[in-house]
Amino acid sequence: MSDQPEVELEARLKEQAEFEPPESFVEQANVTDEGIYDEFEENWPDAWERAAELLDWESEWDQVLDDSNEPFYEWFVDGKLNASANCLDRHLDDRADEAAIEWIGELGETRTYTYEQLHREVNEFAAALRDQGVEEDDVVTMYMPMVPELPIAMLACARIGAPHSVVFAGFSADALAERMNSASSDLLVTCDGYYRRGEPLDHLEKARDGLGSVDGDVDTVIVDRLGDERSVDHNADEFDYDELVEANSGATVEPVVRDAEDMLFLMYTSGTTGKPKGVKHSTGGYLSYAAWTSQAVLDVKPDDNYWCSADIGWITGHSYIVYGPLALGTTSVMYEGTPDYPDKDRMWEIVDEYDVTQLYTAPTAIRAFMKWGSEYPAQHDLSSLRLLGTVGEPINPRAWKWYYKHIGNEECPVVDTWWQTETGGMMVTTIPAIGNMKPGSAGPPLPGISADIVDTNGDPVEAGRAGYLIVNKPWPGMLRTLYKNDERFIDEYWDEYSIPERDQWVYFPEDGAKIDDDGYITVLGRVDDVLNVSGHRLGTMEIESAIVGVEGVAEAAVVGGDHEMKGEAVYAYVITEDGQEESEAFHDEIIAAVEDAIGPIARPESVIFTPELPKTRSGKIMRRLLEDIANGEELGNTSTLRNPDVVHDIQKKVNQG
Repeated sequence: MSDQPEVELEARLKEQAEFEPPESFVEQANVTDEGIYDEFEENWPDAWERAAELLDWESEWDQVLDDSNEPFYEWFVDGKLNASANCLDRHLDDRADEAAIEWIGELGETRTYTYEQLHREVNEFAAALRDQGVEEDDVVTMYMPMVPELPIAMLACARIGAPHSVVFAGFSADALAERMNSASSDLLVTCDGYYRRGEPLDHLEKARDGLGSVDGDVDTVIVDRLGDERSVDHNADEFDYDELVEANSGATVEPVVRDAEDMLFLMYTSGTTGKPKGVKHSTGGYLSYAAWTSQAVLDVKPDDNYWCSADIGWITGHSYIVYGPLALGTTSVMYEGTPDYPDKDRMWEIVDEYDVTQLYTAPTAIRAFMKWGSEYPAQHDLSSLRLLGTVGEPINPRAWKWYYKHIGNEECPVVDTWWQTETGGMMVTTIPAIGNMKPGSAGPPLPGISADIVDTNGDPVEAGRAGYLIVNKPWPGMLRTLYKNDERFIDEYWDEYSIPERDQWVYFPEDGAKIDDDGYITVLGRVDDVLNVSGHRLGTMEIESAIVGVEGVAEAAVVGGDHEMKGEAVYAYVITEDGQEESEAFHDEIIAAVEDAIGPIARPESVIFTPELPKTRSGKIMRRLLEDIANGEELGNTSTLRNPDVVHDIQKKVNQG
């Protein structure tokens, strides 16, 4: 009898397709007026002033949007400000003694930086950068894990008007060199090493290897993360971070006034040609947009303990660990380690200990939490949580509902956010106190964002039909161009998919999607994640969602394989939950679920059970390798995987039949 309420709850959640925001959340939310959508529609683009007004400006803008040279749009024209001052200086009167960053290390070490302490160290390192010869508009590269010196270095660069280019610490030495050469960067901030699952990793050797392929002379600043674990002998062009900061103890650096359109940072992202694209983000538009979306979507307030579990090496960490939260004067929690070390309750231990109010994480992590089991979050008090968010990829309805129930206790709205490196911030999601939530659907475009789902002719598709997601109007957080490559900027994002009949440019993010009768958008994945089975275009996301909806499935990846009759066939790689038998009956249940959800045309040719999927260090599934296995081809490069052995294990299993 005691299990009956739990069973009834699970059944109700499984059937429920729409969820209202909890009244307790709505009563305290930052944005509650549903008229905000109409206000942006009727008063666009001037309505975007509400985002800019979240910041302090040295001089205000003369014009909200200059679209005379589309698609090279300019926002808050002739406005002047400094991003570092907006994240630090302006909070000192009211929040000097309040925590700006709460850092938790892999080994359990902790550091708290109040706004006053963070301001002091940012000033000292800004002075050190100037001593190293860094001037306004010089690009400084950072190649660091999740240590506090990374946001300190970012804010120090912003303070002196030097754009930063953060390279994810898991990237290779060659990737570092390619990005530094592209940015003409001659100063690197890195560290001696860091910890993964308790083991020290030598990061400096990788950095030095990369520097060997960088054109010109480079100075390197090295943060000591490993302490006594490793002694570092510095070369003549290498400098100790702590010594530089100590040499500038007490120094203050006046924030350099920047134009709204001046570059704040570069972020390199994958390109269709294989050559990384240097996405250029501005100071005024980007910072305004990061602050506004943090306030409106994540409901960030100054007295929150807000946690985004991303890595700062990605755009999510830039916008929603550093710039957005600190611009709003809140406490940003920053965690160095993995979610299952030293045990699978590590995330929930941090939520409990730090009274975390918002958790913004990835569906990949949520699926892992599901696989490990609800007993881990149940060990901790998660009642401090007020809002949950997901980012990085679409989340399937079953994972959404597990997150809603077991982490949010059905009392926290879940914002499923779609956006990209190029957009600078969230684009499609619900505003948590206004819109109902539909598991699996990101939601409507945010106020001020105009998006459509169109066919190959640029015509809007009917509700429920798949098409291409496009954005019709510019927005403040958008990329301004690709660094030193305006032509590629147009070719990749604008030129090919402009719609002449509309007499306007449109932004094409290369994602497929569908829209429902309420205007809610479900993102189906990259356009190149579309299979062509017997002439029918099927989104891998739709098939994966159907598979993960089967009780006992923890995660799935779908790829296309060559097929003599169909052209492409569906191959599904499936991870089961602990305790689920990989039986023939379970295999048939998965196939039936796909046929019921999509139709017989989507029936998997093969379902392969595997304990793991090949993933990059950022958690992305490397579908290309799964395609190689499905096609019986020689495996491509596995060096970027965090678990390269799993590919050979899957290949062996498939070959054995």
